[in-house]
Amino acid sequence: MYEDFFADRIAFLRMQKNVSAREMSLAIGQNCSYINRIENKLAFPSMAAFFYICEYLDITPKDFFDTDVTNPPLINEILEELKYLDDTQLHTVLAVSKGLHRK
Repeated sequence: MYEDFFADRIAFLRMQKNVSAREMSLAIGQNCSYINRIENKLAFPSMAAFFYICEYLDITPKDFFDTDVTNPPLINEILEELKYLDDTQLHTVLAVSKGLHRK
């Protein structure tokens, strides 16, 4: 059950980032087939590896498990930019977001 979730979520987020399983494996310091083995349910990441995976994907562990958010890195980038807006600008962004959400 958990293997299925991890396999599917890693594959989804990796493809969203547009990187190969091999490239991601090497980038997090693992052998070239590591991510492929997770995605094929032949391996399960350790806690440390899970944190490296999240860091590589530019997401938090919470983002990894929140499947309602389809593009966590983009949401996080937007949230970071919102920190620099004043109240009037934030209300405008909120109104635009609500308007887009209703369509």
